[in-house]
Amino acid sequence: MNSIHIWVDADACPKVIKEILFRVADRVGVPVTLVANQPLQIPRSRYIRTIQVAAGFDVADNHIVQQANAGDLVITADIPLADEVIAKNCLALNPRGELYTKENIRQRLNMRDFMDTLRSSGVNTGGPPSFSQADRQAFANQLDRLLAKSTIG
Repeated sequence: MNSIHIWVDADACPKVIKEILFRVADRVGVPVTLVANQPLQIPRSRYIRTIQVAAGFDVADNHIVQQANAGDLVITADIPLADEVIAKNCLALNPRGELYTKENIRQRLNMRDFMDTLRSSGVNTGGPPSFSQADRQAFANQLDRLLAKSTIG
C-alpha cells in the first residue's frame, strides 16, 4: 500500500502532465490532489480529487504547504513552493521532470531571483521553452522512479 500522496500545484500545470497523473493514480492506487484557484475537470476516480482555493497570491501554494506531509510528492514549477515542501521532507518534481532537492533548490532560487531582477530592470529574458514531448517523457520517467522507490521503502 502506498503511503505517498501526490499534491499538484494545478493552476499552471500542463494538461498533459495532469493526464499522466490521472492515469498513474488509478494504475498505482496513489491519491492525487489538485489544488487550484479555479474549477478543474477531473476524471471520476476514487484516487483523484480537486480542491479549489480562493484566488490570490500564493493561496494554492500555502494550502499545499499546510497539507503536505513528509514523504509526499508535490508537482510544481514554483521554486519557492518547492523550497517550502522540501523543508518539510516532501519530494518536489517540476512538470519537466526535474526533481528539486535540498542540494539543488538554493541554486534554483538564486537563479529565479536573478532573472526576476533582470526582468524588473527591463531586460527581456524570454520565457521558458515550450513544453515538449521530451519534457513529458522526462516527467513520466521520473514519476515512475519516485513511485517505485516509495513502494519499496
